[in-house]
Amino acid sequence: MSFSQEVKEELSRQIASARHCNIAEIAAIISLCGRIVISERNMYSVKIHSESIALARKYFTLLKKTFNIVAEITIKQNVYLKKSRTYTITVNRHEDAMRILKASKLLNEYGEIEENMSVDNVVIMNSCCKRAFIRGAFLAAGSISTPEKNYHFEIVCNAYEKAVQLCEIINIFQIEAKIVERKRHFVVYIKEGSSIVDILNVMEAHIALMNLENVRILKEMRNTVNRKVNCETANINKTVTAAVKQIEDIKYIRDLVGFSNLSPQLQEMATLRLENPEASLKELGEMLEKPVGKSGVNHRLRKLGEIAEDLRCNVQEKPGGQHGN
Repeated sequence: MSFSQEVKEELSRQIASARHCNIAEIAAIISLCGRIVISERNMYSVKIHSESIALARKYFTLLKKTFNIVAEITIKQNVYLKKSRTYTITVNRHEDAMRILKASKLLNEYGEIEENMSVDNVVIMNSCCKRAFIRGAFLAAGSISTPEKNYHFEIVCNAYEKAVQLCEIINIFQIEAKIVERKRHFVVYIKEGSSIVDILNVMEAHIALMNLENVRILKEMRNTVNRKVNCETANINKTVTAAVKQIEDIKYIRDLVGFSNLSPQLQEMATLRLENPEASLKELGEMLEKPVGKSGVNHRLRKLGEIAEDLRCNVQEKPGGQHGN
């Protein structure tokens, strides 16, 4: 079971105690994956289609609890994908359909199909109803990526106005949601891991929230360790590169003019570096007859490097005298 399915499974088992919250959730489900059918005799029926058994179970339960309506359920098996099933839940009785549509404000004052796609919709007036509406929308048309891979939460809407409404409702909870158009649909999405944690909290998917937080902690620890390892690797590479250059310079001096013209301090440093190519500056300083710190060792090695550069530039010239410390 994917993480998205786990979240929906958890949400499907949550039934609000308040009737108005259940109506808000029903309204979202019908709005995003439902269809209102009007017969030739002007009789109404309401259908929803989904491949999610979690949604089918939740919607059926909501209708029973909120309106005492027992809807019809049909299951269609995909002959090519044996694991794929489509669940259709239908309220065929005209009177029952009208009760649902009127309560969820999907009919206007003239009895015509019309939805108020704004945050002022009376169905979502309360904060708890806004939570239920988002929960229903996610169950109907949402998905969330596996947190081990990346962070992505989305709800797909058929109409731009619905996407705007949903985005504004989510933003009320101080969560930044955005809209992108994709294949004639409008997708409300959230990318930040912390924001996805917040939206799970809004929908009251607390078990999924804890699972996501555990993954986030592990990923953050792993990233911290990787950053430290990369930093240490970079420092080691820098140290090794510097040591190789120092040894090349010292060998160049030795082979070209020898160490006799160097000051005693530089002779000692050159010899130590050749004998201890892997030693750090601190270790080299401690090996000296008169120990010095890292800055003192670095000064002498830099001086040897300058001498080598001078010799390279004046390879035909002979040293004029002893080089100082």
